[in-house]
Order: sequence, then C-alpha cells, then structure tokens
Amino acid sequence: MTGQLRQLPTGLLRWLLRAPIYLYRWNLGWLLGSRFILLNHTGRKSGQPRQAVVEVVRHDRASDTFIIASGWGEGAQWYQNLLHHTDTTIQSGRRKLAVRAERLSQQEAAAELERYGRDHPRTAKELGRFLGFQWDGSPGQTAKIAAAIPILALYVKGTA
Repeated sequence: MTGQLRQLPTGLLRWLLRAPIYLYRWNLGWLLGSRFILLNHTGRKSGQPRQAVVEVVRHDRASDTFIIASGWGEGAQWYQNLLHHTDTTIQSGRRKLAVRAERLSQQEAAAELERYGRDHPRTAKELGRFLGFQWDGSPGQTAKIAAAIPILALYVKGTA
C-alpha cells in the first residue's frame, strides 16, 4: 500500500500504543527520552481529560517548540481535540509545560518531514512503511506524505 494511511489502531495495537501513558503516570516518562511527549488534551465532545503519547518530530530548543505529527491523519482523536482546544499541557521527560497547538501549513509540514528524514533516515523509512507510504526522501514523496499527515507545532506558552 502506498499513499494512503492505515486505519486507526484497534485491539492489541491500540493497547500497545497507549501503554507508554502509564510510564508518565508512574513518573517514568523520562525513560522514553526526548523523542516522545505525553499530550494532555480535552475531549471536544465530552469535555473530559484525555491523554496520548506522541513522537516528537523535532524539538526546537531555542524556541522550546515541539513539532508532532498525526500518523493516522486527521482521524486521530487527539488531533481533532487539539484543533478544538488549542491550549493544553504536555510532559516531556520530567518537564510539565503549558502549550498552544497550531497546525503547520502543508509547505511547513513538508519541510519538517524532509528534516526528519535526514535526521532519522532508518526510522523515517520504517514509519513510512508502517503508515502505508514508501518514504524515499524525495521532495515529491515528502509533499504527498505532508498532505496526508498533519503536522502540529506546540508552542510553550510565553514563546512564539
């Protein structure tokens, strides 16, 4: 399969993807390093608190901005919730931060994905394959992926 996202995870895969939340709940989120964050968000329909652990595409240390991607596209609940409630909190390692979420333009998203592919070529290819893309690093392919995978910037409050 090339060019279309996989269905949202269910069953065992969903459980495995949600398991890292417990590391943060047990104050062990630092074990995941800086490549993952705990995203606290509010259900857009229920108003209830929700959590997800997402991979950090890039952390700009100068501005303390976290770039994250919705690997399951616009259908991911956390992504839809962040579009509705843009102010939220995250935890990166032991740091708890108030942030504001903003979707990047398709051009900005493609640039972030190109950088990610250069910085993490093996992971980019494996993630691309898992998500249903053949990640070859070309600008054309990266633009197609950026059209399917929304990229968000999480600005720490008081910056950007």
